[in-house]
Amino acid sequence: MMPAVIAVVLLLAVAAYACAGGTDYGAGFWDLTAGGAERGKRPRWLIDHAMAPVWEVNNVWLVFIFVLMWTGFPVFFQTVFSAMWLPLALAAIGLVLRGAGFALRKPLRRIAGRRLYGAVFAVSSLLTPFFLGAAVGGIASGRAVPGTEASAHAWSNPTSILFGLIAIVSTAFLGAVFLAGDAVRFEAPDLVGYFRWRALGSLVALAVLAAIMLTVTRSDAPHVWHGLTHGVGLGLVILAGVCSLATGWLLLRRSGAWPRVTAVGVVAAAVLAWGAAQRPYLIPTSLTVADGAAAASSLRWLGLVTLVAALVVGPALALLYWLDTHGELEPLSDADLRTEPDHEDPTGEDPTGEDPTGQARG
Repeated sequence: MMPAVIAVVLLLAVAAYACAGGTDYGAGFWDLTAGGAERGKRPRWLIDHAMAPVWEVNNVWLVFIFVLMWTGFPVFFQTVFSAMWLPLALAAIGLVLRGAGFALRKPLRRIAGRRLYGAVFAVSSLLTPFFLGAAVGGIASGRAVPGTEASAHAWSNPTSILFGLIAIVSTAFLGAVFLAGDAVRFEAPDLVGYFRWRALGSLVALAVLAAIMLTVTRSDAPHVWHGLTHGVGLGLVILAGVCSLATGWLLLRRSGAWPRVTAVGVVAAAVLAWGAAQRPYLIPTSLTVADGAAAASSLRWLGLVTLVAALVVGPALALLYWLDTHGELEPLSDADLRTEPDHEDPTGEDPTGEDPTGQARG
C-alpha cells in the first residue's frame, strides 16, 4: 500500500514540475526564437518581467522528485542514474547555465555580455527539457533495467528522442499561453496576439507529435502503448485531448486566464497518462513499484515528511503563484520610492515654515 502511495506522490510531483518548470523553459524557448536585438526586444522584455518572481522556486519540484526517488525507490534511482548519467548530467549543467544566464544578462552593462548570457539562457532552456524527456523515454521503453551499464542506447532510441521533442514543444506551448496572459497583465497589447498565435502553433505541433508517439511506442514501448490505449491511461489521454481542444477554442476567443488552466490540464493529464500506462512498473517490464521500494520504515517516514512538506510548503507555493499571476510582485519603480510632498519632514519641522508654537521661523 505505502509503495503505491509514494509512487503516486512521485508522479504528481513530476506533473507539477512539468507544468511549473515547463512554463519557464517555454519562456526560454521563445527568448531563443524572438529574433535579433531590435526585433526581439519587446518579447524579451515581457519574458524578463514575467519570469523574474518565480523562476527559482519552480526547481523546488525537481529537488522534491529526487528526494522521493532516492529515499522511496533507491533501486530505481540507482538504475536510472547509472544507465542514463550522461543526459541527466547534461540536463543538470543546463539548469545551472540557464539560471546563471537569466540572472546575469540584465545587470551587465556591456551589450556583448548581455548577448552571451542571453544566448546561454535561451539555449539551455531548449536542451534541458530535451535531455530530461530523453531520460523519461528511456524509462518508458524499458531500456534502463537494473544492472544496465551506461550507454547511448538507453536514451538515444526512438521513444527517447520523441519524448525529448515532446518535452520541448510542450514547454513552448505552456510558455506561450502564460506569456499571452502576462502580455494582458503588463498592458502590452502588441504581444498578446504575438504569443497567442505561437501558443496555437505549438498546440498543433504537440498534437502531431502525440499522434506520432502513439505509433512509435506501439513497437518500441509496447507496455506503455497498451496502457495509453486502455483503462485509466486512455481516459487521461482523452482528458488531455479535451483540454487541448478547449485551449485552442479559448485562445481563439481571447478568454482571459482560462487558457492557462486548460493548458496546464493538457500537460498534467499527459504526464499522469504516462504514469498510469506504466502500472505496476517503475521501469517496464523489469522493476515493479513493490520490488523497487525501500524498507517499510523508510516509506513511513518519507510519507510523514511529505505530509509535513505539503502542509508547510504547499500553501506558500500557492500564495506565491497567486501573487505572481495577480501582479502583486512587481518591482518598485522610482515613482513608488519617491517621497510625496505632503509627507512629514523627517527632521520633525513643519514644512509650512512655522515652529510648533505657531511663530514663523527666521
